[in-house]
Amino acid sequence: QLQASGGGLVQPGGSLRLSCAASGFTLDYYAIGWFRQAPGKEREWVSCISSSDDNTNYVDSVMGRFTISRDNAKKLVYLQMNSLKHEDTAVYYCAATWKCGTGVPQYDYWGQGTKVTVSS
Repeated sequence: QLQASGGGLVQPGGSLRLSCAASGFTLDYYAIGWFRQAPGKEREWVSCISSSDDNTNYVDSVMGRFTISRDNAKKLVYLQMNSLKHEDTAVYYCAATWKCGTGVPQYDYWGQGTKVTVSS
């Protein structure tokens, strides 16, 4: 089971750190991705971190602003979001897969989302 947390209301230019907690399975074995879904839009892949070598990938729109990391000992994956923009407003989800990819069907386990609102 996965649970995302850390969302909230933040002003443009601000920062938030999202956390994804795993329970009931060994986080080390899985790559973890972050997705987001804005109102009226499809779910969008944001980032992924591999299980083996901590290789990371990002969608172009967040490159240089977001950083994904993991702490397997704590069974946590983080998404540090800096320089937030209005268009980052969405519900953010974490999900687990065997190998990083950008497609929703590639991910086997999903957590409940956490809402991020970027507004002045």
